[in-house]
Order: sequence, then structure tokens, then C-alpha cells
Amino acid sequence: MENKKNDKSMSIHDILPLDLIHRILLRVPIRHLARLRCVSKLCYSLISDPDFAELHFHHSPVATNAYFIIENLAMAYFVYLDDNDASQKVMSPPFKKKPSHFAVLGSCRGFILLYRDPHFLVVWNPLNGFSKRISYFHIFARHKYYVARLPYKFHLYGFGYDASQDDYLVVLAWQDKDDHYHLDYLSLRTNLWINLDAALSNLVDSYNWNPRGLFFNGTIHWVPSIFESYKDVILIFDMKERTFSSLSMPEQPVKSVCSYSILALLGGCLALYYRNYDSRKTEIWVMKEYKVHSSWTLYQIPCEVFHPLCSYSNGDIIGRGYTFLDKRGYFIYNVRGDLLKHFKNLCCPISGAYAMYTESLLSLPSAIKDKDKKNKKKENCYQIHHQV
Repeated sequence: MENKKNDKSMSIHDILPLDLIHRILLRVPIRHLARLRCVSKLCYSLISDPDFAELHFHHSPVATNAYFIIENLAMAYFVYLDDNDASQKVMSPPFKKKPSHFAVLGSCRGFILLYRDPHFLVVWNPLNGFSKRISYFHIFARHKYYVARLPYKFHLYGFGYDASQDDYLVVLAWQDKDDHYHLDYLSLRTNLWINLDAALSNLVDSYNWNPRGLFFNGTIHWVPSIFESYKDVILIFDMKERTFSSLSMPEQPVKSVCSYSILALLGGCLALYYRNYDSRKTEIWVMKEYKVHSSWTLYQIPCEVFHPLCSYSNGDIIGRGYTFLDKRGYFIYNVRGDLLKHFKNLCCPISGAYAMYTESLLSLPSAIKDKDKKNKKKENCYQIHHQV
């Protein structure tokens, strides 16, 4: 009887060495890891550690499923898709008052960048509930347009991560009332807006850009909204060097037959896509080898409006949209353009803003510093109390 009682009182740490527990937790899928924090104080301590969160993020396998956030009717819809499963959950965005509207501007390493009136941004990690409000009123006061709402009326914007400084940046390019272009970025490590006009590229005001930037390979990318000529380029902002450069576009289609062009990430590769009005197909160009122009590869999807979300290792592409046969929802196509699967009954607004999302338990560097300060303060108070 006593042995049974002792067995029940034993913790997992009494059975397994701490190092082994740590290695096991690193292999637990992130979707289940958040729940394990409630199992014991030890699990909570290990999983809540910023170093563990970073290790787990890098140990996680490359996502081969679509998991993304959609803004719809003032609520955030998280949709999960793979070849065998489809599910969604609804969450309220982290605003004190329910908004009539908000916009999804981007996602990076588990953080989502949201816009909300009047003139502020929110960085949000839905998994651990962390959120941070950011004001850009100083830009709004000098902006060319009276209604300076993101993503509208801004020439370029982007959200990404600078690994060299362990810092997240929000980048904005905009015009003032005298038609001068400016570049500002916010460091989430220092909580400071920094002007970087000296780094502005002549390309910024040379094209009508799709203002939404795509973060990939340590850089933010922008594409012209409509192809104009063979000279068109993809604009790149290097997060580490804080400099602009450019990347050659693939073969140019006839301007009159293609629509608004958009960037995406497919199978760990940079891609761009647009609607071809003549063929009523979506044309997707994938750069198989980054910055190698000859590696651009064309795929044609027989779907009138199709937004590719991700692709499997075999090339199959998951996306959302609708066909000329009035089929609407989420689709899986193979590289030959054959429809493999059609998911229905999920939130799928064709015009709603969305962002691909990778779950993580990461915290912003500024939040980690604040937490460390609180912990040190508690330790000091504890030491003083015991000295007395």
C-alpha cells in the first residue's frame, strides 16, 4: 500500500533524467506542447524558457501543410489544411474593444502583425497570448494622405526578423505632404522607430509596387503590382545590412492578359503568381534556387482565382479560391494542374486579408528583457528578506 502511494507521488523527474525530458519535449509537436505546460511545474518551467522556445522552433520540421490566419468580420480565423485533415478555429484579436475592422499585415516566426484604427499596429502570438501595441502616429502626422491607414496609402510595408541582432523589424516606406519618399523601421528589441532615408533605392518610386512585403531568407521582398516590361524586378530589403537590392523577374507575360501579381512561399522557395485572363488559369512561377534566374519554373493551375498557400515535397500545391465552374473553397492541385482534393465548409472569403502562420512559443526580445528584470527584482527582494 505504501509503495503504491509513493508511486503516485513520484514526478516525471523522479523517473526520467532532466536532459531526457528536455529532448522528448523538443520532439513534441507545437500544437500539443502548449497544453503540456499545465501538466507539472517542471514542464511549465522547461516549456516557458525562452531558450527552449528557440530550440523547439529550429527543431520543428518544415511545415508541409497550410496553416494561416484570415481576417473576417472582425474575427481571426485560423485554418489548418493538409492532404488528410481540414480544421479551423476562431479567435478574438488582442484588442481591448472589439474592432469593426482590422487587417492582417504579415507573419514571422509565430508572430502576426495586425493593423487597427486609429494608427496603431499590434504584434500578436496567438499560441502564448503575447501581444504588443505599436503606434506610428509620428508618421501619420507627416503623411501625404489624411487617411493614412495600413495597408492603404503606404508605398511599401513589411515584417521580418534580423537573426544577427535577434530583432524583429516593421518596415514602412511612405510619402510626405511634399511628395518626398521616406523609409522608417521599428526595432521591436529597442522599441524605437528609426529613419533610414539614406538607404532608399531609386526603384522605390520607379514602380507601382504591391505594397505588401514577403519575408524570406533574411530579406523582405516586394513585386510590381502589374508586369510592365522585361526590366521589371523584385525589390529586396536586407534585414541585416539595412540595404536594398533587386532580383530579376521570370519571363514576362503579355501585360493585357495578366492581373495583379502577388508573392508567396512554396516548398521553401520564393514564388509569384497572377491570374491569366486569356486562359482563365492562375500562373505560378517558382524560383527553385534562390537568386538563380534560370531556376524560375512555371506551373499553370486551372482555377480562375487561386491563391497558393504552400506545397508538399512532391510539388502538390494547396491554395484557396474559386474556379469558373463556381467551385469555391480550398484545393489541392498537382504540378500538372490536376485537381486532387476540394475542401468545403471552411472560412474562405476571396477578398479577405490573410497570412501564412507558423505556430511558436517565442517571445519578443523586449518581452524577454522585461521578464528577466522582473525575475532579478524578485530574487533581490528574496535575498534582502532573508538577510533581514
